Amino acid sequence: MRPFILLCLAASLVLAAERPKFRTDADGPVTADDKRSNPKSRKPADKPDWYQLVPGEFPPEGSAHAVSGELMFADHLERRFQIRVDRNDSQERGVWDLPLDATLLPYGSIWQQGAPAALQDLPLGTHLRGLFYLAAPDDKTPLPDNAYRRKTPEWEFRRCFRLEDEFTFHARQQQLWRIDSVDLATRKLAATLLEGGKPVGDGKAKTFDLLTSTRVFQGDRITDLKALQPGQTVLFNLTWVTLYGPGRMTDIWVDEPARALATAQQLERHRNHTRVRGLAGWVTAVKDEPQFVTVTFFGGVDPQLFDELTIKDLNAPPPRDGSPPPAEPRGALAVARDSLMTYDPVNDRKSGGVLEVKKIPVEPGSAGVQLKLKMDLMLEGYRPKRVVRFYPPTWKVIALPREEQFFGRQ
Repeated sequence: MRPFILLCLAASLVLAAERPKFRTDADGPVTADDKRSNPKSRKPADKPDWYQLVPGEFPPEGSAHAVSGELMFADHLERRFQIRVDRNDSQERGVWDLPLDATLLPYGSIWQQGAPAALQDLPLGTHLRGLFYLAAPDDKTPLPDNAYRRKTPEWEFRRCFRLEDEFTFHARQQQLWRIDSVDLATRKLAATLLEGGKPVGDGKAKTFDLLTSTRVFQGDRITDLKALQPGQTVLFNLTWVTLYGPGRMTDIWVDEPARALATAQQLERHRNHTRVRGLAGWVTAVKDEPQFVTVTFFGGVDPQLFDELTIKDLNAPPPRDGSPPPAEPRGALAVARDSLMTYDPVNDRKSGGVLEVKKIPVEPGSAGVQLKLKMDLMLEGYRPKRVVRFYPPTWKVIALPREEQFFGRQ
């Protein structure tokens, strides 16, 4: 009997160790009557609290809360946006269709058509899948005004870790939709979600609305709705999800060449965007006297861009003092805000030698790449937990549009 008791005790300890110390979506939906519990009044049967982010640290895997909705507003300069939260069975009718106002975390990522993106790449009206964290306990930002003077149950989740369109959400899980039927007279399309060729979940088809403006991509061209045929496996983007059913289709990619082309084009857009603004990360270590700065880069970036960290600029001018050119590649580091906006990178960035680039364990929000620099001049902004942008040696630093620079706004 004693060995059996010991075995049960060991099993319970293992189960307790595996159970997250924070609440997850598996604990049930967020409802209008959810309250942040007082630690002093907690009971053993109470659900754990949602994970609260720690400044300067990446969050643990699985700690975010999933919220989906339609993009209603975007301020790409401050990386702030609003989505109209999808309706679901846990909501009362009075809190349907209310906005969630959120800001992307410094390491928060955006994805469109299977590739990294910027907030300005997302068209208004796009249905998005997101992962969110609670606002900081001391966040006093007022909620956006709305005519209903009500709040969505999700209103406290105002820090966004990830945003992605339907295309990316399903492509990431290697899922496709199989068209079961198309009725152009009523503009209805029925489709079943597949993963590995097998139906997902209950295997039931969903009926989506087609629009006369729905774009159909096939191969390297845009065609019309007549190209849609039963049996095709497709990806698509949506709008008006849950308002009148599963949603209205805005764009449909009917074959793999079309999907690959869309991803490749968005990837190039991302690369161009990043090369003129720098790779974002935060400072993780500083040594003042030797002027060493270590930067850990954020994720949500094309990994190939990190291959350019150590490419020497063969066109770099020689040192002004006549000394031999440095042996190590030289880049530039600019101080940035939490929105990733820089101040005046043409004038306030400082140069430094790339001493080391190494791989580190990948965490949620981290690219798993760390850079060590020896700076020519230290700035106050080169401090642990501060956000910076790094320009590799071959990236030309140019003046950004005035609205993208924080200099002069203070």
